[in-house]
This record gives sequence, C-alpha cells and structure tokens, in this order.
Amino acid sequence: MPKKLTHFDSRGAAIMVDVASKGETHRVARACGRIVMQRRTLDTIAAGSAAKGDVLGIARIAGIQAAKRTSELIPLCHPLALTKVSVELELSPTPEPHVECTAVVETVGRTGVEMEALTAVSAALLTIYDMCKAIDRGMRLEAIELREKRGGRSGTWTRPESRAAKRAGD
Repeated sequence: MPKKLTHFDSRGAAIMVDVASKGETHRVARACGRIVMQRRTLDTIAAGSAAKGDVLGIARIAGIQAAKRTSELIPLCHPLALTKVSVELELSPTPEPHVECTAVVETVGRTGVEMEALTAVSAALLTIYDMCKAIDRGMRLEAIELREKRGGRSGTWTRPESRAAKRAGD
C-alpha cells in the first residue's frame, strides 16, 4: 500500500503537518548538486576574476542564507532553528567542467532539514549562474538531490549509489 502524503488532510486540502507530538532529535540532511559550464567559465571562477566578484564565496553565503529562510520559500515547511549549515563548493574540470555543491544542515527539533539542505544547494548554484551568466548563459543545474538524512522516527536514509558512480570509483 502506498504511503499517505502528509501535507493533505482527509478532504485533500493542503496542510502544514502537526509535529507537536514528535520528540526532538538531532537531525541532519546532506544534499548535493552541480552546475555544468564552459571551461572558460570554470577557469574564470577558479582565477577569481569574475566581474561580479568572489563567485564561490558569495554562492556559499547565498546557500547558508537560503537554508535559514526555507520556510519563507516552501509554503508548508516549518520554520526551524538551525544549529549548523555548511555549504561546500568544489571546482571540477571533468568529465564536464562543473562546480559541485554539498550542503549539510543540522537542527535539534521535531522535523527534518531535508528541504533546507536542498534549498541551500539550489540557491548556491543559482547564485553561480547569476554571477557568471554574462559569460555563459548555457550553464545548467543538475543532479540536485538528497544524499542522506539522519534523525527522527524514520532514522537514517542514504541514497543508494548509482551504478555509474560505482563504476567510476573502480
């Protein structure tokens, strides 16, 4: 039997889930994604010579800020007191030039931080696009996904590694 969607009442109306009866636990979510670009765009970011300034530094701040404001962007998310947000950005020339983003968000609370981690990654990558679009409008965001969540009633969930990723690691 399929799981019931929690953001709808018995009539099908959208609701904010009542988490009052849930216990507070340490919750962690890790999300990742990347923005693929031309080699010269990656080189410009690496050299720190983008016209708008420090692309990676500003993208990191945008990701942190977005995680903190997720409930203002996603209508049924609970506002959370986050205890940690980290956003890491890594330049990679292969297989296609791209910047990989990983966000880790933590809280002690009654609901998870998956949406905050995904929002952090999305905002960081969108910021890179915004700062570099003058030289490369063809950039594309891809593979934004939750990789892991810990805490709460459902415990730990980790995304199974793809076959392609396993082959690349051999």
